[in-house]
Amino acid sequence: MSEHYPKLFRPLTIGGTTLANRIVMGSMHTGLEDRLWDTPKLAAYYAERARGGVGLIITGGVAPTRTGLLLPFAGKLTNGIDVRRHKVLTDAVHREGGKIAMQVIHSGRYGYTPFKVAPGWEKSPIHPFQPIKMNDFMIRHVIRSFGRAAKLARKAGYDGIEIMGGEGYLINEFLCPRTNNRNDAWGGDTDRRQRIVVEIVREIREQVPRDYMVIMRQSIADFVEGGQTWDEIARLAAKLEEAGIDAINTDIGWHEAKIPTIVTSVPRAAFVGFTERLRDEVSIPLIASNRINTPEVAEEILERGRVDAVSMARPLLADPEFANKARGGRADEINTCIGCNQACLDHAFVGKKVSCLLNPRAGRETVLTLGATRLAKHVAVIGAGPAGLSAAVSAAQRGHRVELFEAGDAIGGQFAIAARIPGKEEFSESIRYFTRQLEINSVTVHLGCRVGGDEIVSRNFDEVIVATGVVPRTPEISGIDHPSVMSYAEAVLGHREIGDKVAVIGAGGIGFDITEFLTVDDSPTLHIKEWEQEWGVTDDLSVRGFLTKPRPTPPARQVYLVQRKSGGQGRSLGKTSGWVHRATVKMKGVEQISGAIYDRIDDAGLHLRFDDDRAPRVLEVDNIVVCAGQESVRDLVDPLTLAGITTHVIGGADVAAELDAKRAIRQGTEVAARIQ
Repeated sequence: MSEHYPKLFRPLTIGGTTLANRIVMGSMHTGLEDRLWDTPKLAAYYAERARGGVGLIITGGVAPTRTGLLLPFAGKLTNGIDVRRHKVLTDAVHREGGKIAMQVIHSGRYGYTPFKVAPGWEKSPIHPFQPIKMNDFMIRHVIRSFGRAAKLARKAGYDGIEIMGGEGYLINEFLCPRTNNRNDAWGGDTDRRQRIVVEIVREIREQVPRDYMVIMRQSIADFVEGGQTWDEIARLAAKLEEAGIDAINTDIGWHEAKIPTIVTSVPRAAFVGFTERLRDEVSIPLIASNRINTPEVAEEILERGRVDAVSMARPLLADPEFANKARGGRADEINTCIGCNQACLDHAFVGKKVSCLLNPRAGRETVLTLGATRLAKHVAVIGAGPAGLSAAVSAAQRGHRVELFEAGDAIGGQFAIAARIPGKEEFSESIRYFTRQLEINSVTVHLGCRVGGDEIVSRNFDEVIVATGVVPRTPEISGIDHPSVMSYAEAVLGHREIGDKVAVIGAGGIGFDITEFLTVDDSPTLHIKEWEQEWGVTDDLSVRGFLTKPRPTPPARQVYLVQRKSGGQGRSLGKTSGWVHRATVKMKGVEQISGAIYDRIDDAGLHLRFDDDRAPRVLEVDNIVVCAGQESVRDLVDPLTLAGITTHVIGGADVAAELDAKRAIRQGTEVAARIQ
């Protein structure tokens, strides 16, 4: 129990297992599950979160059969050799006093293999390879494989299992008319579509004792056409309870859904209402998920009494000490997940190892350590953007005496700009976190202090970290100094008044952010009902998938988004979040112009030419916002190097390509780890 969050830290019993609290680390595939040689890294990753106090860890998805692999040679549990490997993971968690359940997942048509199977022949719109349509023998083999995996999981020391029944994977594919158009014993009506999952649960219950914890990850809002109705979802939940499921961990949306469910623009706890509605259908514990990232939000959910636990995946990537900090009344020290997806899901969906933008140690616990230094040094960090903040805090945590110099009147750098973008308000949480970490790690902070090389040299620092960041690049366009022109920083920070018609030069990540900023009013944060209306989520529970026609709020301005490159815009945006930005810009009626040559700027507006057969065009706008890249600020590097001071250059000062906070924070952490 905790006096700070009493509901969150009340024990919870699921099946025959009692959890110390109600924080569940939701399943997230890290990529470390897939290779034998990564087992020690995965064990360290789980152990650190068990040590951090989480009530239950659920692993990344593990296939029960080769036809269900997420990708070639991915993680599986099918034999005794696999058991020995998984025992390393469970032992590591149990040594830290934690509990761990293995998620059993059959990928269905979402597998990245040519041998995948599914209810039908239709290929997934987001994955290669056509699946093999399962016959009766294949279906029964998969059912048996789930039971065998559960039995082996218990032998491997897992405290329970979670069956993946959502996200559009195999079980979810059987449940929905969208992917199950069979007309046999496994499809055709609701009961037959639900048959496979009920038989899977019964098979598992025959293979493991009744007190062995079995959780179902049930899709309760598919958000795809041809998805389930609420009546079908409720009916299945009741069947699952009857068949022996001990708890339901609710799942939201398919990977191919056109409704965002996990990006930072989704309101916090946006889908908890679906989980709470299920309380009227079952009596077993319910676990709510998606965009729950603070102990305050979690406690509020539990206080309503219709949900028994909360699932957090990425928040435990960002801060493995989340639970201990909350329990101890140190919530202001939590490194809050901002839902950016840049180092986690964006990595997962292109086959890279998962980590975290805010915590680059995630998944690298054995190779990126921040242990106490043998010799404390006097370290200067120049610049308090993401790179400088990461370096200053990490170096101070190791025991170095750190001074942080910032020319502006506040810390944050590009994060302070990002926090003003609609849907990116969570970035202010990172500034709050770093502010608190500077305090508790006794970093001396000098604001409004633009230091020169001579001053730094005179202070006799042992090492200097240059994190001076970037300045917006000014393109060579005739009339670029016209009064109507402003930088993206001037626009976002309110330094200039902006008119009703605006052209944005540059359609990279910043260009999309600025465009979204310009199309909303002064109160961009959408409440849940407004957000549902914007994206087309309906309250009509009889509608399959709960989809309706989107009704976006009218744009605050007429905006043109212009780029030099030909072709579609936003191709360089993140794998799992880029489509949201592209859809948002489209729904706001932004005119996107590609393949443009910037001829000149004058009182008439922005003059464009084109290499193809399009006629020249003048955009008659009130303002032009330049998002044409950045240039590194490196004026301190040469003086410090010539003076013989050990100098490290990180972040935007190192590389001024499209702003990359992931690289900046990683570099800051790594350089701090190297200083001895």
